[in-house]
Amino acid sequence: MGTVVSIEADAPEAALARAFGWFREVEAVCSRFDETSPLRQLPVGVATPASPILFEAVRFALKVAEQTQGAFDPTLGSHMAGRGYRRHYVTGAISDAPGAPEANFRDVVLDEDRRTILLKRSLTLDLGAVAKGLAVDAAARELQPFRDFCIDAGGDLYCGGKNRSGEPWSVGIRHPRERNELMDRLRVSDCAVCTSGDYERGAHIIDPRDTAATCGLASATVVAPTAMLADALATAAFVLGPEQGIALLDRMGVEGLLITPDLARHQTAGFGHA
Repeated sequence: MGTVVSIEADAPEAALARAFGWFREVEAVCSRFDETSPLRQLPVGVATPASPILFEAVRFALKVAEQTQGAFDPTLGSHMAGRGYRRHYVTGAISDAPGAPEANFRDVVLDEDRRTILLKRSLTLDLGAVAKGLAVDAAARELQPFRDFCIDAGGDLYCGGKNRSGEPWSVGIRHPRERNELMDRLRVSDCAVCTSGDYERGAHIIDPRDTAATCGLASATVVAPTAMLADALATAAFVLGPEQGIALLDRMGVEGLLITPDLARHQTAGFGHA
């Protein structure tokens, strides 16, 4: 997934291995940079049976797309590749990403009963905003029996129980302009904290509605029950900007902090007590 994953937990080595294993398994299924992955093998015009991991990732991404009226859209793989995001982080191989310019999330049809995915036109799915969260959540389920743990996947976190001092976990919100400074700090337990920022990989978040790079926010942090939800909504809020982004988070019942390029803060009412 192009990031470092760390886990802090008092758990047996076998349980930790299973938790880490979810990241490899989800990436193997959901990578758009690997042309042999099940995601990239989905054909156009054929309802194709999907594994539980792939089906759930696509199903969730489409639900968020519907809830955000297209501000979040998992069919932007070709647009992302066109902006240069098409090199496999391990092998360095360049991956083509076919897609009709007008393709959008409504061109992906799921059959819940048959568990199939149908692409109605040429497009490349990009599940980057949900796959890492899915892996974090799966790893968290592996560690639930051990109660106290923290999973950090490149800044996407799930914090279970308490830290070694018996207190809620302390999570720092990175300053989007000063690398070694924080904008805020939270105390959290049994929830996920995910941030999208313009400092991560340049203008890697684009507005699906006009395929332009977003510029209304410098960072968007979301606190939610699961990492998959927090990650997807952080991306959507980043696209929507401060006012519409906060409205989305309020409607979805999660907490968040949005920082504009001039460092103005916009936050949900309960963010400080998340």
